[in-house]
Amino acid sequence: MQEFCHSLLENHILLVAVIASVIAQITKLAIELAKNRKINIRVLVETGGMPSAHSALVTALATGVGHKTGWNSPDFAIAAIFAIIVMYDAAGVRQAAGKQARILNQIIDELFREHPTFNEDRLKELLGHTPFQVIVGSALGVTIGWLAAPTY
Repeated sequence: MQEFCHSLLENHILLVAVIASVIAQITKLAIELAKNRKINIRVLVETGGMPSAHSALVTALATGVGHKTGWNSPDFAIAAIFAIIVMYDAAGVRQAAGKQARILNQIIDELFREHPTFNEDRLKELLGHTPFQVIVGSALGVTIGWLAAPTY
């Protein structure tokens, strides 16, 4: 087990990708603080928001793979397609699910007003990202990936 953990820590591409994701999450905390003038630690583990940590993670990963194995390698092609799918999902499918949750919460609110005994948990509305949040997250990931290139 110790050898496995040591091997993971030596995988610089993986570490840089995770660091890019962590930086994106910390950036969300800073944006939340600037916007609402209060610290909301929950943004560190929640999905959605600015910038997209998923996009930062997968673009840093793809950038690292491209640097390490070459931009025309099958490994980079796999990482790039994976990144595109994740970013499409973040801005498309999960964003649509968040809009549906918002509408369902409105329906629940209306039902609650009409039937006070009805008590239902609200659905999480901030599931996905706007295209801009995905672009900013991916730019962050590529930048971090490029800056870390000498470590690969």
